[in-house]
Amino acid sequence: MTIDPDDTAHHAEVARPHDSRRDPERVRADLQQWLAVHVPDPRVDNVHSPAANGMSSETVLFDATWDGRTHPLVARIAPAETAVPVFPTYDLESQFRVMRAVAEHTDVPVPAVLWFEPDAGPLGAPFFVMSRVDGVVPPDVMPYNFGSWVTEADDAQRAAMQDAAVGILAQIHELPLDAVDLGTAAPDVTAAVRAHIGRQRGYYEWTTRTGPRSPLIERAFAWLDEHVPADPSPAVVCWGDARIGNILFDDFRPVAVLDWELATIGAREMDLAWMTFLHRFFEDIAASASLPGLPGFLRRDDLAAAYAARTGHTPQHLDFYTCYAAVQHAIIMLRIQTRAVHFGQAEQPDDPDSMILHRATLEAMLDGTYWQALA
Repeated sequence: MTIDPDDTAHHAEVARPHDSRRDPERVRADLQQWLAVHVPDPRVDNVHSPAANGMSSETVLFDATWDGRTHPLVARIAPAETAVPVFPTYDLESQFRVMRAVAEHTDVPVPAVLWFEPDAGPLGAPFFVMSRVDGVVPPDVMPYNFGSWVTEADDAQRAAMQDAAVGILAQIHELPLDAVDLGTAAPDVTAAVRAHIGRQRGYYEWTTRTGPRSPLIERAFAWLDEHVPADPSPAVVCWGDARIGNILFDDFRPVAVLDWELATIGAREMDLAWMTFLHRFFEDIAASASLPGLPGFLRRDDLAAAYAARTGHTPQHLDFYTCYAAVQHAIIMLRIQTRAVHFGQAEQPDDPDSMILHRATLEAMLDGTYWQALA
């Protein structure tokens, strides 16, 4: 299956909120004025955006000084409609609550969330402020398995990263449902997964209001409906965007778990499959570029075995859940390319399925041939 590595960088760039033209000095003054409501006589300095702004909310880094101390902080700001956002809604308050609950009920390292501002007045959109943590993330552009500090690590160091990632998932899945108040509680895993698929179908319909429909995604939804596992076990809190690219590491030790906008109620396997799929996504790209990649890292069976050893729960139906992860990612890819067409960064193709970067992977998963080809 062929994926052009240059397309990976292109998709990542068009996914980011490009319409922001915030003047750093104006942002500095606005943040300082807003912060004065919360702390005495603040001073805000060093306002800037990270080198790799996320594809969802906009991120602004800044330093704030009060009471004689300087605090490195981050503001996560909802995107404007003019940005043609990747997702239909950005519930920053829910993210704020989830991060606070994770900090209160687990040992998962999350940045301290300080304030949520629902009023769009101060910065032009709702936002929340959290502490800034020093560390490094496995890069997406170019992917970490192309050549990065992750590939330069030895097997023991990568094993430590993998084990820590599984431990993070295990702790998240032990969160009490009433601690996060995600508003999507379901009596069991099957009901929760069907509800989640329904929301993904709604996301697809929202995406196709301004872009083409995808025969492949629609075929995939039919497949999902037919193959939802029967699982009466209790649903759990899921991170939603469970991938190592959302973990800050210091000396291969997690120091912050980021990006909680996809947190939901569902099956434990949804997080495990998302972590598996996102690595396989990069591995397929590496193979297309004739690069060695990291085939021994984040393997599905290894993640499942480590999770079972840590929690006593043996992951089930991973073919289904990994395919579901590929479907979710396909909708995101479709939306990203729709944005690219809107902003004149790409031409509308005759075949809308070609807008899905991992089209061949998803087709093989639906046909039941993907994992056999890797054996």
